[in-house]
Amino acid sequence: MKKGLLDSILRTKVPIIRAVEVPHLAIAGGEVLALVGESGSGKTTLGRLLVTLEKPTSGEIYFHGERVKGRRAVMGLRRKVQMVFQNPADSLDPRMSVKGIVTEPLTTKGLSRREREGQFESALSLVGLDSSTFAERRSRDLSGGQRQRVAVARAIISSPEFVVLDEPTSALDASVQSQVLNLLARIHDQLGFTYLFITHNIAIARYIADTVAVMYAGQIVEIGPAQQVLSKPKHPYTQALFSSVPSLDRKEVAPPTGEVPSLVNLPKGCRFNPRCPYAMEVCRTTDPPFFDVDGEQAACWLYK
Repeated sequence: MKKGLLDSILRTKVPIIRAVEVPHLAIAGGEVLALVGESGSGKTTLGRLLVTLEKPTSGEIYFHGERVKGRRAVMGLRRKVQMVFQNPADSLDPRMSVKGIVTEPLTTKGLSRREREGQFESALSLVGLDSSTFAERRSRDLSGGQRQRVAVARAIISSPEFVVLDEPTSALDASVQSQVLNLLARIHDQLGFTYLFITHNIAIARYIADTVAVMYAGQIVEIGPAQQVLSKPKHPYTQALFSSVPSLDRKEVAPPTGEVPSLVNLPKGCRFNPRCPYAMEVCRTTDPPFFDVDGEQAACWLYK
């Protein structure tokens, strides 16, 4: 947690919050990795770290095998990554026109007016909006689905290599959600972007992801091929999380018992041990490493 001016004056001791502790996470080029978990698990913080909107207190970020260190490297990375935020009403300036919002990432590229116009028209066409109709509209005049399409257009107009999508459909109606998901899948197929798709919706992860990583209390506890993780989860938390999702063949759901631990006062050992039905003594004292289990990785002592 950052120390404010008042804390400095009063010499207040600010608690240390370990929001994200990920020993290793690799995303292949062109891959769609879905990051799932309960609210407060650190998914958004991890996404913001990867696009350099947050600065890590320790650890390293690599892009195409090159370490991102120093202001020049960070600025170079920012030209190749974009983020689509959860609520488009908050992330789009209500005073700006759609054209101004979408073309804002092009301001440092030294393009002519004609080139910017062409890229704007192409970006809006990709997200299913007519440039002549929407160019001068303000974001406050758009529907939720239209706002999110504009947010996606702004993200893709600079041709990024890596896009973080932070629950981009959670603020939308169900019918609009499917439209935006289909749009994102189509853009991925056409342009080959690498996606980190942050979501708490298991059905969305099943639809869009190649790989699924499950996050709990700031740590990734399971990662592997999407269909394998979603059909046969290995970690007890993943099993409990998925058993809470209703389906046609399961009418009764059983959400994980207990509460997500405070990041200020985390339990010793495995962070899930106070809620885990299989917790052993080692779980209460020692944080588990990743174990290879049938082509997946699970951080659980059950697989030692």
